[in-house]
Amino acid sequence: MTSRPIRTRFAPSPTGRIHIGNARSALYPFLLARHLGGTFLLRIEDTDQKRSTPEAEKELIEGLRWLGLKYDEGPDIGGPHGPYRQTERRAIYHEYAWKLVVSGHAFPCFCTSQRLEQIRQEQQKNKQNPRYDGVCRNIAPEDARRRVESGERHVIRFKMPKEGSITATDLLRGPITTENASLDDSVLLKSDGLPTYHLAAMVDDHLMQITHIIRGSEWLPSMPLHIHVIRAFGWEEPVFAHLSVFLKPSGKGKLSKRDKDEAMKDGHSTFLGDMKELGYTPEGVLNWIALMGWGVADGDVMTLDQMIQRFNIDNLTPSPAAVNFQKLDHFNATHIRLLTTPDLAARIKPYFLKEGLEADNDTLLKIVPLIRERLVTLDDCIAFAAFFFRENVEPNPADLIAKDLDAASCAQIAKKMREILSSLPSLSHAEAEPPMRAYVESSGYSPAQVFGILRVAVTGQKVSPPLFESMEIIGREKVLERLEAAIDLLEKM
Repeated sequence: MTSRPIRTRFAPSPTGRIHIGNARSALYPFLLARHLGGTFLLRIEDTDQKRSTPEAEKELIEGLRWLGLKYDEGPDIGGPHGPYRQTERRAIYHEYAWKLVVSGHAFPCFCTSQRLEQIRQEQQKNKQNPRYDGVCRNIAPEDARRRVESGERHVIRFKMPKEGSITATDLLRGPITTENASLDDSVLLKSDGLPTYHLAAMVDDHLMQITHIIRGSEWLPSMPLHIHVIRAFGWEEPVFAHLSVFLKPSGKGKLSKRDKDEAMKDGHSTFLGDMKELGYTPEGVLNWIALMGWGVADGDVMTLDQMIQRFNIDNLTPSPAAVNFQKLDHFNATHIRLLTTPDLAARIKPYFLKEGLEADNDTLLKIVPLIRERLVTLDDCIAFAAFFFRENVEPNPADLIAKDLDAASCAQIAKKMREILSSLPSLSHAEAEPPMRAYVESSGYSPAQVFGILRVAVTGQKVSPPLFESMEIIGREKVLERLEAAIDLLEKM
């Protein structure tokens, strides 16, 4: 580990929508910081100005808030190591890039894009790996400085050693040794004065005193360069951990955008904004992604507080993790059942309102115990409980006809039920169920036949929460109105 105070970060580029890969890259450093009493910060790496957007940054921040991953420092809340957007740190990167030039670890490169493209094409033609040919490495420092000061367009490149090797240690994979001759003179500072990731992230991680860098495996090939940069400055190296890749649900191949689009057709998504709309809870999503790369039992149900208590960075694994939406559904349903009644009522209310249904709080509190066990996602509440808030229901006439009966017989059954229910002072569960059960026993019809007709008449659907508890919530007047409407339907058939 480290003797320094623990400081971790989530450092996304605001170039697209926040997805489960981003969420996991935020979750693990958050858990590490909270478990060890450290600090977790958000840094926005927006140097790709062609693709970075304020909308994407806003969605990133909203996604973290939805998940409950509260950061201690960040662009919207400030902190002692700001600014926390890289485009606001341009002068810092310029200073450190030239420190490397002065120390002999970097050099200005004046090659035009046309020349670099020509070199690349020639190398590809000769079946060589495209890389910089080093023509500007040998320009005398005083000549290079003069050309820069005269305003000649240039970039700053790292001066990669041509001999020897470098060993970088990844916490999940151990030491990784790379021959320096295989590494390129990578650009650190672009001609527009903005840094590349290779400079900006290393400078920021040092100045922000980051002790642990937990990031995606796509940065593993860049790790030798990053260690070179850190050592060129003489800085203490942070702990690096590169997370496992996400595989397709089939387990074959990396998850791609096409797979994400296919998932949406089945009511799933890997984007947090979609998942929220689809009725997934932050608790369920966090539990699901936490176990994709964390070496604990993949069926463990954990709240965020329990994750914080149990987290150990040494338990992270490099093994690829298949995206299993069935497990997401399992965790989501489980966490829904763990919510308190008032909390769950508050969470499902927006889905009713979105459907134009005036869902009052008192009724919601009565409904939640009836539907809680049936919900996989929050929006399932519409399928199970929208009838509570509708003025009228419109059952499929065919559904009112019970098995082995005709419409006339079902109409007579419905009339008898109306007679019984209308004679009662209320339709409380305790008052309505006994006489209805007695009618079934004396009628010769089965409970499935009688109560099936009643269920469809009152709720408009063949599957519903417990019938008599539902009728009590709907109320005597509305139940009798719906039953009367069902009788009319049956008599017209």
